[in-house]
Amino acid sequence: MTIRSTGGRVAAFAWLAFAALNIADLVFGFTGDPEYSLTTFTIAALLLLGCGIAYTIGLRPAIVGDDEAVTVRNPLRDTRAPWPAVRSIEGRDALVVRFTGPDGGDLQTRAWVHQTSPRAQAKAEARARKQNAKLGAQVKGRSPAGYAAERLNEMRDRLRPKTRSGAPDKAAAAKNPEAEAVRGTVSWSIPAIASLAVPGVAVVVCAVLAAVN
Repeated sequence: MTIRSTGGRVAAFAWLAFAALNIADLVFGFTGDPEYSLTTFTIAALLLLGCGIAYTIGLRPAIVGDDEAVTVRNPLRDTRAPWPAVRSIEGRDALVVRFTGPDGGDLQTRAWVHQTSPRAQAKAEARARKQNAKLGAQVKGRSPAGYAAERLNEMRDRLRPKTRSGAPDKAAAAKNPEAEAVRGTVSWSIPAIASLAVPGVAVVVCAVLAAVN
């Protein structure tokens, strides 16, 4: 199961297409004679920096659940928590995964994907209350993060150790020494950092050269 932001991906691909066309115009001169000047290189560096931002903010972030773990991929960092290490998964204005960290302590990560403002969540709950009043039923004001949390919790329960009846055995999972030894990991994304650092350094160098000249 992979959850991404559709709006973020559309905006990122739109910027990448815009940047690619403009860089091609700078290099090949589709709209005029190409001019290889400091200004041209500065514009190209700024376009590439925008591509790095589009990648880290629009394309990278995701929530991935598989048979072994849940992975929260944020703009610059990746968190992977094997299911036995997951303490809780909650979703309200953002999806939050609490898990056993590399040092054995409790850690939590907040997903970049499906973040909503408290005001938007309050509106969703208000709509749910109105529906409850009209229908006489309990309708939960569920945010996208809340729906994602429900799906991940269902996956987590399905992958827990089972009793003979087939139900998830929470007590057995809690007492399992192997489960206690499993820990999550948090790491920086080198490609994401490079996509911002390389064009960022180029922009700074161009700015320094322009100031000197």
